[in-house]
Amino acid sequence: MTADDVRQVVAEGVAQLSLEGKRVLVIIPDSTRSAPIPLMFNVLYEQLAEQVQSLDYLIALGTHQPMSDDTIDKLVGVSKDERTKAYPKSHVFNHHWDDPAQLTTIGTIDEGDMHTLTGGLVERAAPIAINKLIFDYDQLFICGPVFPHEVAGFSGGAKYLFPGIAGQAIIDSSHWLGALSTSMDTIGVMDTPVRRMLHRAAAFVNQPVTCFKMVVTNSDLYGLYVGDMYSAWQEAAKLSAQLHIHYVETPFKRVLSMPSTKYDDLWTAAKAMYKTEPAIADGGEVIIYAPHLTEVSVTHGALIKHVGYHVRDYFTKQWQEFQDVPWTILAHSTHVKGKGTFADGIETPRIQVTLATGIPKEVCDEINLGYRDYRELDPERWRDREHEGTLLVENAGEQLYRLSSSTPSSSTPSQNTPSSSTPSSSTPSSNIVSSNTP
Repeated sequence: MTADDVRQVVAEGVAQLSLEGKRVLVIIPDSTRSAPIPLMFNVLYEQLAEQVQSLDYLIALGTHQPMSDDTIDKLVGVSKDERTKAYPKSHVFNHHWDDPAQLTTIGTIDEGDMHTLTGGLVERAAPIAINKLIFDYDQLFICGPVFPHEVAGFSGGAKYLFPGIAGQAIIDSSHWLGALSTSMDTIGVMDTPVRRMLHRAAAFVNQPVTCFKMVVTNSDLYGLYVGDMYSAWQEAAKLSAQLHIHYVETPFKRVLSMPSTKYDDLWTAAKAMYKTEPAIADGGEVIIYAPHLTEVSVTHGALIKHVGYHVRDYFTKQWQEFQDVPWTILAHSTHVKGKGTFADGIETPRIQVTLATGIPKEVCDEINLGYRDYRELDPERWRDREHEGTLLVENAGEQLYRLSSSTPSSSTPSQNTPSSSTPSSSTPSSNIVSSNTP
């Protein structure tokens, strides 16, 4: 899509809204997501500045670190000084998931709903806290990309609310639910327990929400869908499934997965594992090759080092020991370690996960991951060796590899759960303003 294509779609989309004199808040991703946010920042201002009272931005950080002024400048493509002069109606805010003063509770998904939504995986009530800044605005926009995702199946849509601008309880509940479902059985699936939970939580948000959902590959924009939070996300996820999922006939024995340098710790760079796990043979290995990484997690490093990386059953079969650890930490641990078993005190991962990073061997040993000296690995020697059962993935983290013989249509289905994750009150897909090139 060209910039003019984007302007046309955005113009048609906002023309359906009544925004004269309204306060608009745009929820956007941080720099760990590939998206033409500078273009959207400029186009939205072109289209709306004359009619709205304000057009502000809130970064959906989840539990990521707040962005500095310099990184925000890069994210939106305009410096803070330039924004003051050329975009006076726009301000950019960080989300702070761990600051109770910035949050408010808007409801609870009760035990019965959780049982139904998750197919019985979780029956514990989930309080819903969200950034209270949204209540200062008349209209919410969600503007961001859609990719296969290890927790929700596909990113985007309601995920920008939860965990994007949410509090810890709903973040923990949704991530642990994703861990129980397992990343391998969730990623690249549209109808998942987590997605159902996110849509249920979004029903507690009373402000009108419009989505600008993008599908991006190699920094090129292939699709833009403008509409309600459910249908626009669905249409974008369908295109993402076409563009971002690579099916292979035979599983690989070894994968060298090289995450982008935009990921500055293992917490974010572990997507290099999530996106290749489904295509790795039992007993195989994925090596995360990222010399630039020196941190396990900027935010959660101490807790992860305390717990280590383990398969799901390591925690569920010793629940009394781990139930008080934040569930987001446990979920991340299982996602990175992958599928496996824990029986008679013995943990058996399905595959080996090895770090070839700037994280030293003693830390890898401490967190229960393999270690390789990245200086002894030459990625070029891994190239074009698929016929040997070896795969090199460059710029890893957004393209999903999956066996063609393993294409689940839903994750942990339940007879009590509708096959579609879209509420019946959502706008039909035919009302979505869209442009895409499959």
